[in-house]
Amino acid sequence: MNWHGLLPLGIVLSSLLPGLVIFALREDQQRLRVTLNLLGVTLKLLLVGGMLYGVSQGSEYRFSVPLLPGAPLVLQADALSLLFVALSSLLWAATTIYAIGYLENSPLRSRFFGYFSLCVSATVGLALAGNLVSFLLFYELLTLATFPLVVHRGTPESLTAGRVYLAYTVGGGTLVLMGVGLLHSLAGTPDFQAAGYLLEQVDEHEVPLQVAFVLLILGLGVKAALIPLHGWLPQAMVAPAPVSALLHAVAVVKAGAFGIVRVVYDVFGAEALTRLDLTRPLLWLAAATILYGSLRALQQQELKKRLAYSTISQVSYVTLGVALLGPIAAVGGLVHLVHQGLMKVTLFYCAGNFAETLGIHRIREMDGVGRRMPWTMAAFSIGALGMIGIPPIAGFISKWTLGLGALEVGQDWVLLVLLGSALLNAAYFLPLLWRGWFAEPADWHEDRWAGERFETHWMLLLPPLLTALLSLLVGLLAATALSPLGWSQLIVEREFAI
Repeated sequence: MNWHGLLPLGIVLSSLLPGLVIFALREDQQRLRVTLNLLGVTLKLLLVGGMLYGVSQGSEYRFSVPLLPGAPLVLQADALSLLFVALSSLLWAATTIYAIGYLENSPLRSRFFGYFSLCVSATVGLALAGNLVSFLLFYELLTLATFPLVVHRGTPESLTAGRVYLAYTVGGGTLVLMGVGLLHSLAGTPDFQAAGYLLEQVDEHEVPLQVAFVLLILGLGVKAALIPLHGWLPQAMVAPAPVSALLHAVAVVKAGAFGIVRVVYDVFGAEALTRLDLTRPLLWLAAATILYGSLRALQQQELKKRLAYSTISQVSYVTLGVALLGPIAAVGGLVHLVHQGLMKVTLFYCAGNFAETLGIHRIREMDGVGRRMPWTMAAFSIGALGMIGIPPIAGFISKWTLGLGALEVGQDWVLLVLLGSALLNAAYFLPLLWRGWFAEPADWHEDRWAGERFETHWMLLLPPLLTALLSLLVGLLAATALSPLGWSQLIVEREFAI
């Protein structure tokens, strides 16, 4: 095995090994803990950057070891896996910096950052998984790694949220296990393939394949927060802000959406799904989730819960795009995987800054906050306007591409879903911007960071400014080959048989 084969393993280990060491550190070993975190971040970004270049030039990276009969553990890099790996690695870097500042004076930091690293290791392993059994392994590890983060504060509310989270995700994982087992009995577990590997099984095993697809989509739909499997996500907002960012933009919700992309295109394939008549129900479910999440967000008066229901709506754009089974729509769904991550992580960073600096948790408390924290509010405004779909921010690119994709395949009604969602997005985001910039200032709690040079701790301020800038730049530079849109087009051209 050459170094090409070891590179995918190295990407997983670059966060796993520092995380295991961090578990053993004392709480007062702050400098060593920060050093290990930043070392893992830097190494992972370098490895991912090298692999991105290699894959763009046609290089292949594959690591395989025996695991189960007929189903080895496979880690391999293709353009699709690297889209998710690059997003997770970049946002892990930003969230690590944010978490170091956020938890500066908190207890149990070694435990937190240990599980934090394990969570990202599971996420990139899931993205690099080369077959369904490998995917299932990392999918379940992700559940186990994120549960301690959800209950980190140890309050009754966080423990209740953790139990709900575990019930949903373990149940979802069981469904995925059943689906993987059924498919293995029908067709084995080969590597993911561009057109799927089940087309030859359709005539002989039509009903079992339909059952397997439903099991997989329901199981993955738990983490992707498709209705009615979304109930864990708003409750998990009692977790610290870095964990909320991790759940919504870096790992868990994205893992479910990414899994749906894999199942649709690399397990079943567009032709098999068309013959099995399975895409229409998935399309309707995605559309319903988009509208439902937006309507529920409009009703929330807690800032993080409004953002949580917004995630339920926005992540379903990914499912909508892949379920349309058209090349342009697939590009729109894939690019929204990245764009939504950048915008939503920005919003959660800002929500955390408002809470930690001024004690702001509810929407009515945001009056005039832009005068006290203008940079944070500016970043929040970019993220919110992008979610609505205002050009030239990233969200506009996603929604425009999805609209074109719907027209391409003759599903004109999807435009009404996109328009309705955009109007609802405006209805629940624009009042926040008006309150923050134009309302009379509210009475805030004591300023925790009164002695800071900036409006808040610089490690809390830098990440949202960077991700807000990226949200703007990927929209402005969408036409370039190395943009998320350009890379998504490369994925569809190379790997999706549609």
